[in-house]
Amino acid sequence: MGHRVGIGIDFHKLVEGRDLWIGGIKIPHYKGALGHSDADVLLHAICDAMLGALALGDIGKHFPDTDKSLKDIDSKILLRKTYDLITANGYKIINVDSTICLEFPKIMPYAEQMRETISKILNTEISNISIKATTTEKLGFAGREEGLFANATVLLKKKKNG
Repeated sequence: MGHRVGIGIDFHKLVEGRDLWIGGIKIPHYKGALGHSDADVLLHAICDAMLGALALGDIGKHFPDTDKSLKDIDSKILLRKTYDLITANGYKIINVDSTICLEFPKIMPYAEQMRETISKILNTEISNISIKATTTEKLGFAGREEGLFANATVLLKKKKNG
């Protein structure tokens, strides 16, 4: 197969006393995402989308929360390791489309910096990285600012031999 599509989603609880990392960027906020790593929902969703596109399992299989060496790890490292796995399997990124869902803070002022960070890690043009944001109109856990989530769709293409 020349092209493969993957979909990823990630959720994290928001708590006081943690930094908020989204798309590899530290966002100023009084709450941060709780997780074994830095809990970057966007990068985790992109990792899952890439892994899913090649039927390689999920982020928990490759980077389990039982691995003490991964405690508080920067998710940019996880994205890079996932990208390396994709390229080792002979694929490259065509594009990433993603949505982040949270009530506050507003993250679109940081979207270009996120796109730039992600495009560098994935060795692709910034125009191949789409980041959108939405709220739940104060509904559910995201609307109550108890948590946030992100989803991502990734298109991969088989690299030409030689």
